[in-house]
Amino acid sequence: MSIPTAARLARRDLRGGLRGFRIFLACVILGVAAIAAVGTVRESIATGLERKGATLLGGDAEIEFTYRFANEAERDWMDGAANRVSEIVDFRSMAVAPDGERGLTQVKAVDRAYPLLGQVTLAPAMPLAQAFAGRDGLPGAVMHPLLSGKLDLQPGDTFRLGNAEFVLSAEIMFEPDNATSGFGLGPRTIVRSADLEGAGLLGPGTLYSTRYRLDFPAGADLAALQTQAEQTFPDSGLRWTDARNGTPGVAEFVDRLGAFLVLVGLSGLAVGGVGISAALRAYLATKTETIATLRTLGADRRTIFLTYFFQVALLALVGIVCGLALGVGVPVLLSPIIEARLPVPAAFGAYPAPMAEAALYSALTVLIFALWPLARAQDVRAAALFRDALGQARRLPRWPYLVTTLALLTALIGAAMIFSGNTILTLSTAGGIFGALILLVLAAAAVVTLARRAKPLARGRPALAWALAAIGGPGTTAAPVMLSLGLGLSVLAAVGQIDQNLRGAIARDLPDRAPSYFFVDIQKDQMPAFMKRLNTDPAVSRIESAPMLRGVISRINDRPATEVAPGHWVVEGDRGISYADARPDRTKIVAGEWWGKGYDGPPQISFAEEEAQEMGLSIGDMITVNILGRDLTAELTSLREVDFSTAGMGFVIVMNAAALEGAPHTFISTIYAEQEAERDILRDISDAMPNVTAISVRDAIDRVSGLLAGLASATAWGAAATLLTGFLVLIGAAAADQAARTHEAAILKTLGASRARILASLALRAAILGAVAGIVALAAGIAGGWAVSHFVMDTGFEIAWASALSIVAGGAVISLLAGLAFAWRPIQARPAQVLRSRE
Repeated sequence: MSIPTAARLARRDLRGGLRGFRIFLACVILGVAAIAAVGTVRESIATGLERKGATLLGGDAEIEFTYRFANEAERDWMDGAANRVSEIVDFRSMAVAPDGERGLTQVKAVDRAYPLLGQVTLAPAMPLAQAFAGRDGLPGAVMHPLLSGKLDLQPGDTFRLGNAEFVLSAEIMFEPDNATSGFGLGPRTIVRSADLEGAGLLGPGTLYSTRYRLDFPAGADLAALQTQAEQTFPDSGLRWTDARNGTPGVAEFVDRLGAFLVLVGLSGLAVGGVGISAALRAYLATKTETIATLRTLGADRRTIFLTYFFQVALLALVGIVCGLALGVGVPVLLSPIIEARLPVPAAFGAYPAPMAEAALYSALTVLIFALWPLARAQDVRAAALFRDALGQARRLPRWPYLVTTLALLTALIGAAMIFSGNTILTLSTAGGIFGALILLVLAAAAVVTLARRAKPLARGRPALAWALAAIGGPGTTAAPVMLSLGLGLSVLAAVGQIDQNLRGAIARDLPDRAPSYFFVDIQKDQMPAFMKRLNTDPAVSRIESAPMLRGVISRINDRPATEVAPGHWVVEGDRGISYADARPDRTKIVAGEWWGKGYDGPPQISFAEEEAQEMGLSIGDMITVNILGRDLTAELTSLREVDFSTAGMGFVIVMNAAALEGAPHTFISTIYAEQEAERDILRDISDAMPNVTAISVRDAIDRVSGLLAGLASATAWGAAATLLTGFLVLIGAAAADQAARTHEAAILKTLGASRARILASLALRAAILGAVAGIVALAAGIAGGWAVSHFVMDTGFEIAWASALSIVAGGAVISLLAGLAFAWRPIQARPAQVLRSRE
């Protein structure tokens, strides 16, 4: 027979409705919708950032310098190339209220040209120039409500930054270029740069950065201007950003989070694939007589395969279209709510790229999970007009279908690698899903075997005996139930373990190992008084101090550092650099030799061991570091053990004292003290040294914890979608199993069983399968959580038992609910009608 014949047969067969394909369609729609929704939000944010790149950046381009202002030549180039230039100084300081209350703030000192693009929205409403005018001879400032609320300041009140007094004119409601500021440890305060004179906050060696926003003539070639700037000032350490990608950090974060959530969505597709396979098997089982009749009439195996393949393809297409409409339509309809919660602009709409990605994933998933049931269906013979003929077919399809399945699976993983841009994460996710599926298949087989062997233990307990017989008997749905529920619970369990361990690591380490404060910007001549105050305080248990500069690793062995170690965090941006003469206490050299006290020869560098290994560095390498606009090349002579997880002091780079001590710099100090004494220490230091900034480690960790909580929440929503898909598959399995359970209940009623015992049997069966699926998911989740904590987060791992036990209980409850939802018909059916229909 021909393809047109198969298409005609498929069309006629579909006239009977979609009764057997409801769960199939639901799984396809939900899987497509989840991935399309994530992709749509990601693409909407990316488009919004691209369209408003100049506004978010504050200009057509930005040139940033680390801890220095642009020199005369650099400023002349900027003034000549741009129509307007705005200078911004960004640094941290302590805002001090009249009552002595203090708060860390991220200060933005601006000139009269700021902002080049956009407007700062204030409350009460006023122009920024009016806010800076101040009152009673004091300059004005504006402040984020979080900080003014913490300090109990109202517009009109005064506060202090360093040695300078300011009047709070208004609160910041909207800052147009805030997305480029990155992660800050304190809320924003904006002041005029000229008003900081005499504040003592921007002395030599102070930790600050300067940003020059440039407004170019219309049609300016930004790429050519970037090249010109970098070639004109090759050793200046400038960093160029322009409106082509005005918020690279935000864009990269959105891409990575979106890619991770898509991979979580693929877990949902895998669960949906199990549902697709189970629904298709159940549907084809009802078509056994039809298939056998077609074979009797001369239909060959290819025609049978194509007939039902066309049905699956058509319904999959319908499901994909509906899923795309749902996945794109919901974010667009909810765009006002989503945009209000986003810190960056988004342009919501229907974008082809995420839609194509979701459609490709779903089409491949449908093919992978539908191929085997279709291949088994074509093996039904003309004489096989008997019950369960399809179930008696070969367990594995013929080798061409196995090869095709492997090719489709490879294509799916390859597509995920390309779209996510993270090969390791994609392969790890695929391996985790595959491992969990294998574990669940083995667990389902073990449950069936144990149920058969445990029948003697159920003597005298009819409900339990019937439940075990249903699990271990012919036609059992243990496999699809455990696969669908277990995989969804595995994802949730892994997310829960990772989240709890990140929070637990913070809680465990903070009391014993983390310092109370980081004090930065301590001038050299302030160190004696600083140490005197702390050394005489019995509540202070430990003090660590070191000189600190900031620098950018520009070259390694006379090659650009970004080529030697592409993408490594050490070469992306500036890093803290210290110097020492004699080897500091607690410094452990693991390779090479320390230069020794009094060394004044050629510059030498000691590097953190782990980072050096990641970057491929070895003893003898020559490393060039740009510090304050000057290149300094030094030989790598030793590697140190540095533990950044303690939140204590640690430098990737330490150089010999003679190489750096003549450069302008300040000191940094970490203080370990009793919590009750922290407030007094902060007050005394900031009163005596207003220029010194104190960073509370507890507050910083709270902000990081909040960010992690947001990431965990987003991931948990993705895992919840996977679990919802699993619940749909459970419903499909229960629905497909309803006829068998109805027949079983009819026989039990005939033998005298009560409805209560039959219901108890059905409930026990569902609860046992759900509990076992939960236990397997717990094992998979703990393994996944350990792997991520150990290899990705590089933290310790402890099993979060509260989260773990809730997963097991949740599995039992969800399975129980799905089972009970379809228990009413079996226990209500009349035995005579059921048994007569099966004669």
